[in-house]
Amino acid sequence: MLAGIIGAVVGILLLILLIVLSVRVVREYERNVVFRLGRCIGTKGPGIIFLLPLIDRPVLVDLREQYLEIPRQNAISKDNASISIDFIVFHRVVDAVDSVVKVQNFAGAAENIAATTLRSIVGDMMLDDVLSQRDKMNAMLQTKLDEVTERWGVKITNVEVREITPPPGVQEAMTRQMSAERTRRAVVTEAEGTKQAAVTVAEGEKQAVILSAEGDRQAAILRAEGFALALSKIFDVAKTVDANTMRLQYLDALKDIGASDATKIVIPMELGDILARALGNAKT
Repeated sequence: MLAGIIGAVVGILLLILLIVLSVRVVREYERNVVFRLGRCIGTKGPGIIFLLPLIDRPVLVDLREQYLEIPRQNAISKDNASISIDFIVFHRVVDAVDSVVKVQNFAGAAENIAATTLRSIVGDMMLDDVLSQRDKMNAMLQTKLDEVTERWGVKITNVEVREITPPPGVQEAMTRQMSAERTRRAVVTEAEGTKQAAVTVAEGEKQAVILSAEGDRQAAILRAEGFALALSKIFDVAKTVDANTMRLQYLDALKDIGASDATKIVIPMELGDILARALGNAKT
């Protein structure tokens, strides 16, 4: 009876072990590529999957986007300049079976392909283009790498060149060029400031001259208006003076002229009229 109990316990333990070995939980971003007796039977997951213990061998594949850092590579440009470049390759698995069956070590294979492709692309570009057309080089690397990794069930989603180190002589020339450019910008800025200051001063002087001329014009207008007003007043007063008063004033003037030492006397026409009227009145 004891042997039967032990046998039952062993059987239960074996059953539990088989269940543990046959049941797997696969996450949403994972797939299990299952090999049954060495033959690939496809993928299973996500969720709970069942395997045949000791017969099925699963290989877990991550479907999330990942990145691969490519070590610094030395390449020679079209104009024979040695350049040091390092970049990152972003990729994700699109076919889990091909990523397991068709390539043994994707990271190592991708690294070697990326280094070879980089040297090929840089060799067809001038140094100035390599330094200034980084986006173009990224796109070319992505296209060429994707053509190779596509057969492995892996998609290259992006390539980013992190750093480009030109030869020391080129770095010195670039430093001098940047210094000269900063100096040029400073000179241009200073000249622009001087120009604006001169324009402001000239504009102020112009406004001052305009205001002065406007003041003179207004003063002249006021003087002319005052003179015209004075004449108007004189004419108004003259209109109120009668003819006898005017005659008396003429006679007084003649007395003053007669008392003077002048040898020539100019008699106004109005005085002749006055004398004629005076004689006419005496006869009557």
